[in-house]
Amino acid sequence: MTKTFLLELGLEEMPAHVVTPSINQFEKRVTDFLTENRLTFGEVKKFSTPRRLALIINDLSDKQDDIDETMKGPAKRIALDSDGNWTKAAIGFAKGQGQNPEDIFFQELKGEEYAYIQKHEIGQTSETILQDINQPLEEMTFPTRMHWGSQRFEYIRPIHWLVAMLEDKVIDTQILNIKANNVTKGHRFLGHDEVVIKDVNSYVEALNSDFVIADANRRKAVIKQQIEAIATENDWLVDIDEDLLEEVNNLVEYPTAFFGNFDKKYLDIPDEVLITSMKDNQRYFYARTQDKKLAPVFISVRNGNDDYLENVISGNEKVLTARLEDAQFFYEEDQKHSIDFYIDKLKNVSFHQKIGSMYEKMQSTGVVAELLAKHLDLSAEEMEALKRASEISKFDLVTNMVDEFPELQGIMGEKYAQLMGENELVSKAISQHYMPTTAEGDLPESNVGAVLAVADKLDSIMSFFAVDIIPNGSNDPFGLRRQAYGIVRIMQARNWEISLDQLQDEIISNSEVGAQLTQHKEEVTDFIIERLRQYFKNEQMDHDIVETTLLSSTKTPTIIAEIAELLKNKREEKGFKETIESLSRIHKITLKNHVEAPIAEIDTSLFENDSENNLYDAVKELDTHINEKSIVEIFNELQSLSPMIDHYFEDNMILDKNEAVRSNRLILLNIIDKISLMLGDLSQLVIK
Repeated sequence: MTKTFLLELGLEEMPAHVVTPSINQFEKRVTDFLTENRLTFGEVKKFSTPRRLALIINDLSDKQDDIDETMKGPAKRIALDSDGNWTKAAIGFAKGQGQNPEDIFFQELKGEEYAYIQKHEIGQTSETILQDINQPLEEMTFPTRMHWGSQRFEYIRPIHWLVAMLEDKVIDTQILNIKANNVTKGHRFLGHDEVVIKDVNSYVEALNSDFVIADANRRKAVIKQQIEAIATENDWLVDIDEDLLEEVNNLVEYPTAFFGNFDKKYLDIPDEVLITSMKDNQRYFYARTQDKKLAPVFISVRNGNDDYLENVISGNEKVLTARLEDAQFFYEEDQKHSIDFYIDKLKNVSFHQKIGSMYEKMQSTGVVAELLAKHLDLSAEEMEALKRASEISKFDLVTNMVDEFPELQGIMGEKYAQLMGENELVSKAISQHYMPTTAEGDLPESNVGAVLAVADKLDSIMSFFAVDIIPNGSNDPFGLRRQAYGIVRIMQARNWEISLDQLQDEIISNSEVGAQLTQHKEEVTDFIIERLRQYFKNEQMDHDIVETTLLSSTKTPTIIAEIAELLKNKREEKGFKETIESLSRIHKITLKNHVEAPIAEIDTSLFENDSENNLYDAVKELDTHINEKSIVEIFNELQSLSPMIDHYFEDNMILDKNEAVRSNRLILLNIIDKISLMLGDLSQLVIK
C-alpha cells in the first residue's frame, strides 16, 4: 500500500536567484533521506515561490521492508577465550547488532570458523520515519545565511511555518520551535493569513484559490502568455529573455503583467543603456516595433492581481523616468571630454594594489597584444587598429555612464569611441575585448577584437599569478578561470596554433617584471590548458581521451583539441589498439629508465639484429622531420612503427647487462616516447 506525502517549508521572501537552486536541493535532500531510510516512492512534484519550498511525493511506501541478514563478526578464536567465555570483541559485536552474545553462532569460512548473528529487523512505518524529516531540511546549505531572534540556527531566511502531511494526517515533526501542521499561508497581500490543507491532493487548489500559483513552471508559463498577449495586442516584438523570466518568476506568487511608457526623447540614448536600465535595474522586459527599433515602452510583472493597476503603472513609469533622466545626463556629460582626458584619469584608478593602475594594466596588455599579433596574419590596417585599441581600451571605465551602469563597460567604450572619431575596427575592439563575458558567451567577431581579448585575459592571469594571487578550490575572486576558458575558446574558434610557453617567453623578455612572471610560467600554462577540460566536456569527449591529451607535451590548446578529435576518430580503426599498446609499453619502461639524449648519440655499431636497424632508421627519419609534420602525420607514422616496435621487443633485451647496449636501446625508446607524448600520455587510454 502506498500514500502521498506533502512537505512545505514556509519562509520570509527569499532572493530570486536562490529559489530555483533551493527547491532542487530541497528535493534531493528529502528524496535521499527517504532512500536512505528504505522508503520507496514514485513521482516527485516540486513547488516553489519566494515564500515556500514544497514537494508532493506520490506512491510513498507505507513502511520499510523487513530486513533479514546474516552479520559476520570476529573469528571464533577471537570471540572465545581459552575457557570458552565470550570476549569483549564478541560482546561488542553482538551489542553493535542490537543482540546478545547468546545469539551468536559459528560457521566455517575458508577453513576458519567465524561468529555470526542472524539479524531480523521489522520495517518501521513511513509515518514513524517521517517524524525525522526535519533533519534534511536543517542540513540545507545556502550562499548566504542569517539567524533571527535568539536563534543560533542559520538559514537563507527566517522560517515561519511547516506543513507535513501523509494523505490527510499531520506528521509529528518540527523544525526549531515550529511544529508541523496542515496550515499554510496564501498571498501576502491578497490572500488569507492561514490556508487549511484538508489533504495532500487539495494543496495546489487551496493555494491557487488564495492567489498563490505554487507550481513554478505553471507560473512561468502564465507570465510568458501574459507578455505575449500584450505584445500581440500592441503589435510589438518581444524577445523574452529566459534568465530575466526566471528571475521575475521567482519574485512573484501571483503574476500580472502590464506595460508602461516613457518619453520618446530618451530613444536618443543608445539602446544598450535603455535596455540595461529596464532589464538589469528594473527587471522590465523591453519591446521593439515591427521595424526592429526600440519602442518607448516597458513590460513588467507585479506580484498581485489587476486591482489598482493604473497606480502601479504610474509608479513604475516615474521610477524608470528618473533613471533615464540620469542616463541622459551622463550620456551628454561624458561627450564633453576627450578620450585623452579619460586616459589620464585611468592613471589614478587601481587595477589591483599589488599590480598597478588601470593605465599600467592597459599598457601591459598592449605589449602582449603586439607580441601575439606577430604570430598571426593581420593586415596593416588591423595592426594599426590593434595598437590604437590597446592604447584606449579601458577609457570608458571612468565615464559617468559606466560608473552608474558597470554592466556597460566596453559597450559605452565602443559608442563613445565612434562619437569621438575612432574608426570601426578600433571602437568595436574596445567592446569585444571583454568577450566572452560569460563561460559560454559570444566571442569577438573581429581579428582585432579577438587578439585584444586574448591579450587582456592572458595579461591578467600572468599578472595575478606573478603576485601569488592564484585561484584555489572554489576561490577565484577575479574570475581567472573564466578568462582562461575565454582564451581557450577564442584560440580554438580561430584555430590559432600558438604555444602558450613560447608566447609567455616572449612576454617575459619584454616585461619589466619578467623575473616575477618567470616563476609562475608553467603554472599559468597548466592553468589555461586545464580549462580544456571544460571545453571537452561541452564537446562530450570521452573521459580517457581528455585525461590523455591534457598530458600532451605540446602547450598549444588548439593542437591538444585536434589530438583529442584525432584519437576519438581513430580509436575504432584497425591497428589502433596495437599501436597504443606498443607506445604505452615504451612509456612504462622510460618512466623508470629515463635517458635524455639526441638520436645522434646512438652507436649503430652496437646493433645486434635487423629489428634494431629497422626501428632506428624509421625513428631517425621521423625525429629529423618532426617539426614539419602535422599531428595526423605524426600519429600515422607512430602507427607504422608499431609492428617494428613489437619485433624490437621480441628480438632484444632492453635492459641488457652491457651498459653501452642498454643505454643505446633506452635512448631510442626515450626518443619514441618523447614523440608519442606530443599526443599525450597514451597509457591513460582505455583500450578494448
